[in-house]
Amino acid sequence: MITRSKANIFKPKAYLLHKKVAKIPKHVTVFKALKDIGWRAAVQAEYSAMLDNGTWELQALPLSRKLVGCKWMFKVKRKPDDSVERLKARLVAKGYSHNAGCDFRETYSPVVRSSTIKTVLATTVEKKWTLRQIDINITFLDGELTEEIYMS
Repeated sequence: MITRSKANIFKPKAYLLHKKVAKIPKHVTVFKALKDIGWRAAVQAEYSAMLDNGTWELQALPLSRKLVGCKWMFKVKRKPDDSVERLKARLVAKGYSHNAGCDFRETYSPVVRSSTIKTVLATTVEKKWTLRQIDINITFLDGELTEEIYMS
């Protein structure tokens, strides 16, 4: 078998030139985030969207059930020139505290196949369409759950 390296075919090395950009820490704790007006607005936007969608209802915890914890995740979304586009906050369940069969029955993570992306790009070029990228603020892909999950 002839590999690329045996045939002296190598990818050129790409070196990135680092520019000075706004100093925003990559890993932010919830305590630091709530002191910053930008992160606080991102948390409020996420929280408001969950309330508007009726994501949860408050209930007392039955004695036979266990709580699933949650945490805030923070991400800095950047533009192609590496400047800050926006700050993004997400409230996520702590997956390691779930019990199979009790807190959930199956797992599902929607992903796009690379062949789908290639097909969309090829069609766009062929039809001479313009292509834009959008970032959805908040999405709920699976509709309503049938299981009862108690989250603190």
